[in-house]
Amino acid sequence: MMLLGRRRRARPPGPLRYLLWLLVALLGLVLAAVVAVLLYFARVDPPYGMAMVTATDRATASRHRPQWRSLDELPDAVLLAVIASEDQRFPRHRGFDWSSVRQALTDHARGGRLRGASTITQQTAKNLFLWHERSWLRKALEAGLTVGMEVLWSKERILEVYLNLAQWGAGIYGIEAAAQHYFDVPASELTPQQAARLAAILPSPGRLDPVTPGEGLERRIAWIEEQMRVLGPGWLRPVREPGL
Repeated sequence: MMLLGRRRRARPPGPLRYLLWLLVALLGLVLAAVVAVLLYFARVDPPYGMAMVTATDRATASRHRPQWRSLDELPDAVLLAVIASEDQRFPRHRGFDWSSVRQALTDHARGGRLRGASTITQQTAKNLFLWHERSWLRKALEAGLTVGMEVLWSKERILEVYLNLAQWGAGIYGIEAAAQHYFDVPASELTPQQAARLAAILPSPGRLDPVTPGEGLERRIAWIEEQMRVLGPGWLRPVREPGL
């Protein structure tokens, strides 16, 4: 009877439980590190993006460090052109544009080419932290970083980092370098037409030339200019005035 009344001794944790605790602890450390890095770059301008320090770009990265420009230094036309070209719902969505994803899948199912549906936030996460080769691992990491950016950064900051790290040609990184290279003007003086031309080459900056565009690129430039007029400067309010 006394044995029945005694408290049963707790079994020491087995190796599987220790392993589980270790994995949870490691996951917590990784998550904390990611949050710390995102908080840091929310205020500090990154000197390089991952695309600039890959093996193929390492030779040009040191010569083409981005000349950082805040959104306050850029005309509305630059912001509108990039948003019109790359991610029209950027001021309103929370990192993922599910309607664009559904449309891309529908077009592919109908026999069209599977096109990307990455938002500006997703592209910023990739340009800053990740490699460009497509893989499920990269997409998973990109999704996690996208959520973190949308939570910890303002829309203004996301677009600013995107514009300053995006590739606009071979060895040309950032909107300031692009403006000077193609049009010999600072980014602050880009016209709406020049902004549309630069935005039009973003899907394939290595093979498209905004100065001497072909017929297909001319059509895309005209489409972007029309979308800029439709959206209008008011579409930028969540970006220009993030506190509202």
